[in-house]
Amino acid sequence: MKIFVTGGTGFVGKFVTRRLSEAGHEILVLSRSASKAKQILPWAEVIEGNPQNAGDWQRRVPECDGAINLAGTSIFTLWTESARKSILDSRILTTRNLVDALSAPGKQRVLVNGSAVGYYGSRLDDEVLGEEAPAGSEFMSEVCLRWEEEARRATDAGVRVALCRFGIVLGKNGGALSMMVPAFRFLLGGALGSGRQWMSWIHIEDLFEIFSFLLGEPALSGPINCTAPNPVRNAEFAKVLSQTLNRPILLPGMPSFLLNMALGEFANVVVKGQRVIPKTLLESGFSFRFPTLRQALEDLIG
Repeated sequence: MKIFVTGGTGFVGKFVTRRLSEAGHEILVLSRSASKAKQILPWAEVIEGNPQNAGDWQRRVPECDGAINLAGTSIFTLWTESARKSILDSRILTTRNLVDALSAPGKQRVLVNGSAVGYYGSRLDDEVLGEEAPAGSEFMSEVCLRWEEEARRATDAGVRVALCRFGIVLGKNGGALSMMVPAFRFLLGGALGSGRQWMSWIHIEDLFEIFSFLLGEPALSGPINCTAPNPVRNAEFAKVLSQTLNRPILLPGMPSFLLNMALGEFANVVVKGQRVIPKTLLESGFSFRFPTLRQALEDLIG
């Protein structure tokens, strides 16, 4: 397949585009700086352009069989008014422009669109969340809801749309583990808040396999929970990570009020959580290489 990618220079994008290229797909990546992106992604053709603005880059989209949309400003920051606008606009405007380009007549196309388990909002109870669960009422819920609505417009032009609600992506050289591992190596790691909040996670290799599965499976569309089938509580995550690194946990958990003081509303992302399961993938016969956290961490850092 010929695949158009936004957000290809990010942590997930770099891994996925490389693996797709190795699998024989032709990859076109949109980037604001083609010269920098070409150094990062030698396996892809790089097209220069700002995805938040309509432009010449859109002319290349109709020649592709599908698109993967991963663009979006990082949420790991204080959620000031300007940060909220950037987080929302970077997703909505990019998706709007990409959908407009995908809607050109011609090929049957597929859009694999990013989203997140933040769609469901913060849930402190043990409720198990499949794709049919309703959206939450928090900022990230609003972002994901509007992001998905923008992507769904492509169905009007006959594009098959898969809405990938990511959990915490675990991989080497970036992502959540790059922030966690150093603290645990220096005996500064531990649970966050109560430690009882659920963490829905996914090994980056399984995430790539999900993308490949969705690109080639014409029966799948709509929301897809991209999480491992065995979410864990935060305290269990800390325990397994410390054991994998062979480092004890010496410090008590970081109190929620301190995290709230330091991070503001963003603290909800780490002190609350969601117990999400990949119901649609499991029912469709998808097989996870790393279904448990211990398997995933032993592969990545063991």
